Amino acid sequence: MVNQFLIIPQVELVVVQFLRGKLYKLVITVLAFIVCLSVIVFVHEFGHYFVGKLSGIHAEVFSIGFGPVLMSRYDKRGTKWQIAAFPLGGYVKFLGDRNSASVQDPKIDFEDDESFLRRSMHGAPLWARFVTVAAGPIFNFVFSGLIFFLIYMNQGTTTFPLTVDKLFDTPYKQKFENGDVIRSINGVLVDTDLNEFASFVENSVLNNFFTYVVERNGSLVTLENIIQNPPRISQVLPKSSAITAGLKKGDFILFINSEKIINFNQIKEVVEESQGDVLRIEYWRKGSVYQTELKPLIVDVPTETGGFDRIYRVGIVSDYLPFIPATTNQSIFQSFVNSIESIYLIMEGSVMGLFHILFGNISTCNLSGPISIAETSGQMVKQGSLNYLWFIAVLSTAIGMINLFPIPVLDGGHLMFFTVEAILGKKPNQNIINTFMTVGFILLVGLMLFSLFNDFLCP
Repeated sequence: MVNQFLIIPQVELVVVQFLRGKLYKLVITVLAFIVCLSVIVFVHEFGHYFVGKLSGIHAEVFSIGFGPVLMSRYDKRGTKWQIAAFPLGGYVKFLGDRNSASVQDPKIDFEDDESFLRRSMHGAPLWARFVTVAAGPIFNFVFSGLIFFLIYMNQGTTTFPLTVDKLFDTPYKQKFENGDVIRSINGVLVDTDLNEFASFVENSVLNNFFTYVVERNGSLVTLENIIQNPPRISQVLPKSSAITAGLKKGDFILFINSEKIINFNQIKEVVEESQGDVLRIEYWRKGSVYQTELKPLIVDVPTETGGFDRIYRVGIVSDYLPFIPATTNQSIFQSFVNSIESIYLIMEGSVMGLFHILFGNISTCNLSGPISIAETSGQMVKQGSLNYLWFIAVLSTAIGMINLFPIPVLDGGHLMFFTVEAILGKKPNQNIINTFMTVGFILLVGLMLFSLFNDFLCP
């Protein structure tokens, strides 16, 4: 008979370890989200504060978070800097604002002292109000651009001819050596353009094995039976079934449902044909073989014709090459251009995504709420500081763009009223503005609640 008093402590130990793991993940997720959002909010609100100060508009309160104030201090200009209990946003309350949404305080009398009015948000010249409001989103874009610029400066671009810089840890015998210069692949010279090489590999997708000719120590060496596009994971996407299953960068997929995997293209085929059924995965990691299960999720993938295909994906990206190629640092100009392009592509993708959601072209599950964003923050932290910084830059761009939407309460709504004022030559009726502000607030709350429901209802 087994002693039950020996079993109970073992069960308790397993439970405690499980709960500790869950608690650790929760703490990391919450902290990553708070840091990410607080930094973005600070940058946004500091844009309003800084440009407002330069424009002669006095800030009464600079707040990170909403609700009860946890700590605060006044600076020499009389601005109250505070951190509030709920870190889901922030605001700058300028002189003359009734609340954090910058609604005009009804107590303001425009026959008051001229110097007081000039220092208030609603009594300042139109240009000062416009640039102060616009500065928040602009600072978000500049902040994102700076992060992208630093990443691109350190990322490097592939040099030609292709040269082996580093070798993967792999379950297969490695035939390449550091310093090998690639002269031809399957008889095709590849020495000037990675795009040409990509096209060549795509057209040779049915080939499991390739023949490389490399220059090694001054001699040409033929390497046969090279697995092109090996089944190695170079990146695990957040909010994916792969990251839930515990797969990581560097893992080699060996078998799926007992089917031997030769190259990454097979993974794509098996996943797309799975119809969402659970897949049994056997993978290699640092000399050991592990098993896991994952369920492919259906996603909306844009097509070349402008439409969308609903395809099953697991959220992993391939290496493409069977080695890490040598790179050179990007120039300052190239990094700057790439940064601007990244911001543009994020904005374009976000706007088009909302457009397609509204017209029913793609699933509403593509709209994430705070819980999904928090979960993604935690996952990006675990994948390294570079990925986390990239995520912060993406989110900063998205928040800056959303704030420019012409919805009252948001910065774009204020800019819309300022534009009307510039056209009419006078301020719109305050009652009309207040009505639009209420409608905008209701729309914004509705959108937030909808995205929150998505967090719970969508896979």
